[in-house]
Amino acid sequence: MQGFAGFMWLLSVALILFSGFALIDAAIRREDAYRAADKQSKAFWLIVLGLAFVVNLIFNILSFLPIIGLIATIVYMVDVRPAIKGLPGGGRSRKGSSSDGPYGPWNGGR
Repeated sequence: MQGFAGFMWLLSVALILFSGFALIDAAIRREDAYRAADKQSKAFWLIVLGLAFVVNLIFNILSFLPIIGLIATIVYMVDVRPAIKGLPGGGRSRKGSSSDGPYGPWNGGR
C-alpha cells in the first residue's frame, strides 16, 4: 500500500510541475501572439492554467478537478504553445530598443 501512496505522490508532484511550467510559459508569451495564432486571449490561458495549478496544489489527484486541470494543461501544451512558438519570434516578449523595427534595430540609414 505504501508503494501506491508513493506513486500517487510522485504523480501529484509531476502534475504540479507540469501545470506550473505551462503557466510560466503562458506568462512569458506576448499577448498579440495569442491573437495572431487565433487562440484565446493570454488572460484566458493565464486564468485557466492558474486555476489548474492551484487545483493541483489543493486537491488530491484522485479527485476530478485535477483531471480537468490536466486536460486544460495538455490542451495548452499540444495546441496553443506550438501555434504560438511557430510565429516569427516564437511569441516571446522582446526587450529591444524603441527604435527596433521588424527586421532589427533602425540605425537611421547609416
